[in-house]
Amino acid sequence: MQTVTISKKEYQELIEKKLRYEYLHQIIEDDIFSPPPTKDTKEIIYAFKKTGLYNQKFIDSLEKGLKHSSYFK
Repeated sequence: MQTVTISKKEYQELIEKKLRYEYLHQIIEDDIFSPPPTKDTKEIIYAFKKTGLYNQKFIDSLEKGLKHSSYFK
């Protein structure tokens, strides 16, 4: 067995990257590609507006995108 010596800073960076990878792996294991619970674009837009997190420009862009989506037709 060989020994490798790295600095504490490099070790901490490797640990952080490992933890990020594991977190991302857990998220991906969940079914992130499942279809949305509704195909009603008005309901989706309403839900986004209700959060108060998104400006009107984003909401308009989302609505336009949903109208062009073959999934929601």
